[in-house]
Amino acid sequence: MSRIPRSAAGPSFREARPARDRSVYEQRTGAILVRVEPRFLPDQSDEDERRYVWSYTVEIENHGEATVQLLSRRWLITDALNRTETVVGEGVRGEQPTLGPREAFRYTSFCPLPTPSGEMRGGYQMIDLTDESVFEVEIPGFSLHLPSARRNLN
Repeated sequence: MSRIPRSAAGPSFREARPARDRSVYEQRTGAILVRVEPRFLPDQSDEDERRYVWSYTVEIENHGEATVQLLSRRWLITDALNRTETVVGEGVRGEQPTLGPREAFRYTSFCPLPTPSGEMRGGYQMIDLTDESVFEVEIPGFSLHLPSARRNLN
């Protein structure tokens, strides 16, 4: 988890070249940009135990003039059998980060699934600390798949 002033952050996910099998997903809601990069973790996965684990790194950028704070999260996690689990909670990774203008916050978390593929999507509830208005920020839907998986365009 880290707070990153845009000027000192180095290349963003968009500027960095993803490895051959990596995808980066992003969604902008108003002045807030959310970028996600999932990564399969073979060392923590076990096909015989039907346990497949991914990490995902999220970067939240404030492109606005107001200071905002992340209050809560809501994830919808769907496995390959179309079973969906909803996860809600305060903040992210035990924090409720505050982002000033042109600041970003980055964290990494994990998602285990009983199937070799799935997807995640969701949202953050945030507050504009200037006028105390509460608003929702969309987290882009992203694929959780094995690096060897054949991908089809729908």
